[in-house]
Amino acid sequence: MPPVYAQKGAPSRIGWQLPSFYCPFNENLIHPKAAELEERAIAWIDALGIYPDATERAWGLATHSADFTSRIIPYGDVETMLLFTQWNYWAFATDDGQASGSASTADLVDHSARLIRAVEAPGSGLLPPGPHAAALEDLAARTRATLTPFQLRRFTEGIRDWLFGESWQTSNSERGVMPQLNDFAAMRMSVNGTRFTLTWCDAANGIDVPADVLYSAPVQALTDAAGFIVSCDNDVFSYNKDDDLEPWEPNLINVLAQQNGCTPGEALPTATALRDRVVTLFVRLRELLARDADEQLARYLRSLEHWIAGDIEYHNRAPRYASPRNCNELPVQGASYDITWRDTPSDPSVEPLPIPAIAWWWQQLDA
Repeated sequence: MPPVYAQKGAPSRIGWQLPSFYCPFNENLIHPKAAELEERAIAWIDALGIYPDATERAWGLATHSADFTSRIIPYGDVETMLLFTQWNYWAFATDDGQASGSASTADLVDHSARLIRAVEAPGSGLLPPGPHAAALEDLAARTRATLTPFQLRRFTEGIRDWLFGESWQTSNSERGVMPQLNDFAAMRMSVNGTRFTLTWCDAANGIDVPADVLYSAPVQALTDAAGFIVSCDNDVFSYNKDDDLEPWEPNLINVLAQQNGCTPGEALPTATALRDRVVTLFVRLRELLARDADEQLARYLRSLEHWIAGDIEYHNRAPRYASPRNCNELPVQGASYDITWRDTPSDPSVEPLPIPAIAWWWQQLDA
């Protein structure tokens, strides 16, 4: 069913019909154990009492975190995917709790420092007692038992990078600053938790790319490009969820609207074109890397495609986005954006985007 609008709030600034999505590797895959993952994750949530009441629980479950995991990791190990799913439910609950309390940058930095140390050294006693802290201790202990030392290092660095991005974004909102496009492009992959997510994708898929390959410039450019694409898509799908915020949410559409002196609705085609240019780069660089890739790198490249395509399918169906809280008292099951697909990019250019912070991605084509 189409998105449900109206119990409160103003009409959407960008409309409910989203532009068609260009994704040449979309296959609409989902893990066969998706239902089991959701059932087990919800049982864990309820056992620990993460949500304070039925309404918060309903909105927490509306994140459809199990569906997210099952679509971006369609062939992974179930136990590892379950742990990743629980991390996502916990992160959404924590993020929403901070948002409702209008956390300051100082509060977020302090909380982030405590959270990171709690993950790196379980039992540190840095978090206030309560269901969220108990859930985090459980997640941290099981994560340390599940991941290899290298994966665990990537995981903690991923969390640190994610929280760093969130702190930067919160500081902008706190100061009433809408970032310039170049600044936004440089930081958006951190705000999105790119490295946190991909660590779990690799762990669940049994992918083990050597560090000197994984952190080489071409592979990191492709990784960042994938994170940017997913972030652009998130900014489109979540726009109506956040369009009641003051000051305006620092997302791609609002950044472009300010830069170009236009309305968000008028900025949407520009955002789509920018995103599609990065998809074109991703396809070209991925094909280049695949020519000499060994089995592990080839599987990593494929996993990035699963992440991009699965994330679109997930956002399309998640009630958190398709029946947002600022428009509905409770999430509407079955709500969907009913997106459409296109076979070609809205901007066919293969030239680098005029954004200095990410121009180096295109340079890897000639490296």
